[in-house]
Amino acid sequence: MTTSDLFRDGRLLVVAFEGWNDAGEAASGAVRALKDVLDVEPIADIDPEDYYDFQLIRPHVEFDDDGRRRLRWPGVTLYGPVGDDGMPRSTTPPVEPAAAGLDVSGANHDNIYLLLGSEPSRGWRTFATETIDKALAADITGVILLGALLADVPHTRPIAVHVSSENPQVREELQVERSSYEGPVGILSVIAAMAEEVGIPTISLWASVPHYVHNAPSPKATLALLDKLEELVDVVIPRGDLLDEAREWEEGIDALAADDDEMRSYIEQLERARDAVEAPEASGEAIAQEFERYLRKRDDEPGGSAAPDRPGAG
Repeated sequence: MTTSDLFRDGRLLVVAFEGWNDAGEAASGAVRALKDVLDVEPIADIDPEDYYDFQLIRPHVEFDDDGRRRLRWPGVTLYGPVGDDGMPRSTTPPVEPAAAGLDVSGANHDNIYLLLGSEPSRGWRTFATETIDKALAADITGVILLGALLADVPHTRPIAVHVSSENPQVREELQVERSSYEGPVGILSVIAAMAEEVGIPTISLWASVPHYVHNAPSPKATLALLDKLEELVDVVIPRGDLLDEAREWEEGIDALAADDDEMRSYIEQLERARDAVEAPEASGEAIAQEFERYLRKRDDEPGGSAAPDRPGAG
């Protein structure tokens, strides 16, 4: 079986963490959307005691269905398809698709596992080892890691999703790139490296979220991640209310910009830079020149290279 077959027909683990890797809650939102439509249930938890600083990520108190107060601790949960006996289903696809709300385009709807939770504060190597052990126990054949970062991109254009892999065979077969990034990383990179070490191929999907609206969830970025995920996984993912939420998100930012000349001018600069890069006739030199013009103009504005000083900018 080729690596592309492992991602289209194999048993997959889709991973997202709240926190540093999750601008606009786009990545965690995508996994939550999958959890809502897939026929999955919690099958394992990672004990938070050794991995979290509870002064940084505090437990929450809440009421349960019976009206009793209880503590909800930060942590990570593995979700997977289970049978009537409560045990994980076999990799053999059922004749009839599960009634999970998925428009199934292949046999992979029963082979998708999810890992979702808060990024741990400490013990990353041990945490990643425990995570990979659970993946091996579930016979996972491929891992897809979802992330989102803040970027100088306009909210009015399609959200870009960068696809990369450290696995040479995955890159060749799926025509994806190897990341050229150097710098600080989150827990996703640690898990990806450890998965590759034990022979589980990985793919990373990162959405670019407009930095000037970083305080608000970005359903448009969540949709972009789901769109890209569909290209790799043999299912069609229903979008539910996300389409309406994404439209309302964009319209809300439009309304804010209409009352703020500085914000509107800044967004127009981002639009021109983005359109120049994506123009069919754009060459590498033309793209570089347009980007240099954008940077010079931004540096000439009050505040230097910083984004306009307004609520939500950063």
